[in-house]
Amino acid sequence: MNFLHRTRGVVAALAVTLSLAMPLALALSSAAEARVGGGGSSGSRGSRSFMAPKATPTAPNAAQPLNRTMSQPGSPGMAAPAAGAAAKGGFFNRPGMGMLGGLAAGFLGAGLLGMLFGGGFLSGLGGFASILGLILQVVLVVVVARLAWSWWQRRNNPQPAPAYANTNANNNAGPTVGPGPEPAPAYRTGFGFGSGGGSASNLPPLEIKPEDYEAFEQLLGDIQSAWTNEDTEKLNQLTTPEMASYFAKDLAENKAANDINKVSDVKLLQGDLAEAWREGETDYATVAMRFSLVDKTLERGTDRLVAGSETPIEVTEVWTFARRPGAHWELSAIQQTN
Repeated sequence: MNFLHRTRGVVAALAVTLSLAMPLALALSSAAEARVGGGGSSGSRGSRSFMAPKATPTAPNAAQPLNRTMSQPGSPGMAAPAAGAAAKGGFFNRPGMGMLGGLAAGFLGAGLLGMLFGGGFLSGLGGFASILGLILQVVLVVVVARLAWSWWQRRNNPQPAPAYANTNANNNAGPTVGPGPEPAPAYRTGFGFGSGGGSASNLPPLEIKPEDYEAFEQLLGDIQSAWTNEDTEKLNQLTTPEMASYFAKDLAENKAANDINKVSDVKLLQGDLAEAWREGETDYATVAMRFSLVDKTLERGTDRLVAGSETPIEVTEVWTFARRPGAHWELSAIQQTN
């Protein structure tokens, strides 16, 4: 009996530790990814917002679905700005926490309620005697959640196009005879942008020119600089209203936490085009980019290092840019790669 009692005590202590450690680990992970976009996937890609961008040599793995977006399934065009449309904040509802954050919040909340009502930390989870049953239930929930997530990814991530495929020409061409036309040359800038995407099959092809790639590379640096300087006015000029609203919310959360994120030494290492298409009067271009940067989070006022370091890190993200007639390219979405 004493052995059983001690075993129950060990299991109870382990459950308490996991309940407290899980949200702490998630919070530290979020702090370490405080750069532009917060290490999450945000924005809109017009009618393709709920479609995975094509794979490219720079980003061969599928891009993550947008977890912050104002687009609705089946709605064309760029999302219009709306007050309060950004995702709600809160410790257990930060970008990227999703189902795992909800489970952690549920377990921790149940335990705290048990303490408040005098039953002990674990009473809110079904009673002290049922702790082993609780563990089995948690394992079952995790297994089911993983299976559901895998099914969702397979359903929403189509097979990637062949690397360096010249889909700009082929997506809009009818049946061909013989070997077909020669592929278009890859456009490159100083850091290695190469074309590889296409356009919608029922519209004229959208040609992405060398000056467009230069604009994308310039936007990468300018947006990081405006973010570091907390210059929301500049961010409004460089991004769509939707992305500007997300950035403003993220910067406000940093201020509330007395933190400031500093990004420097941004260098594009490799980039190529995943897709380019038109929707009405709006041009879209989705580009995979691998770049290096120094990402640090400092305590506001003291410059004490909270997260990150002076050591450059490499990041691969998929950025979508949008352009209306007579206007310049703007950042419309950022997606992380798996």
